[in-house]
Amino acid sequence: MTIFSFCPVYFENDLYSRLQSALSPELSLLLCVLFSIVIPYLLGSLNFGIILSRVFFHEDIRNYGSGNAGATNMLRTYGKGFAALTLACDMLKAALAVLVGALLLNPRAGAPIDGIALASLFVILGHCFPCFYKFKGGKGVATFAMVILITRPIVFLLLLFAFVVIVAGTKFISLGSIICALLFPVFSHSLYTGPDTGWFNLAAVAIALLVVFMHRENIKRLLAGKESKLSFSKKEKIEIKKDAEKK
Repeated sequence: MTIFSFCPVYFENDLYSRLQSALSPELSLLLCVLFSIVIPYLLGSLNFGIILSRVFFHEDIRNYGSGNAGATNMLRTYGKGFAALTLACDMLKAALAVLVGALLLNPRAGAPIDGIALASLFVILGHCFPCFYKFKGGKGVATFAMVILITRPIVFLLLLFAFVVIVAGTKFISLGSIICALLFPVFSHSLYTGPDTGWFNLAAVAIALLVVFMHRENIKRLLAGKESKLSFSKKEKIEIKKDAEKK
């Protein structure tokens, strides 16, 4: 079950099904797979941490704090308001990307490949390695969370509970994100089974590995006891590059 399951039709007539009346099945599949990869990747490449920091502060968030372009670094550098806006925008683009995948290739409509699985993976990949910003983006946690909410709502609730408990107990957002990423494919495979879940469960493993990989520096700091803890009390605008871009 996905969020789309509550829609009356659940996209039973995807673009792949419609294209076959005009094109060969092979070409129809190729085009839909290509669009399910490229469009979500481009949406993911719209990194709102970078966009907001440039528009409102004429700076690049990647030059401050952890050097990451995600909501956590926005919180530490520019405060709760801009962190919340970054989080909301990054989650919205994930929702749009997954919707694109569902409209293009839907196993319930007979598609041999799951467009939702492709879109989920590539919107996160685009966020982490955005083509518009020299392939240096965020860690994919906000987009990752939205993908789970839409595609695996039961898993989302379980992971949200785990995340809150871990962060409340340790004050380490990174630790909560890493553990939830590792639990994601386990819960997805355990709770969602069926002939149309194979592609997504495979993508879930790739997404988990990607999110953990993007936290590799956090893992080093956690092991060394140097990781920053969550704090809402103050902003810490610490520049990490001497050659900060002048916008």
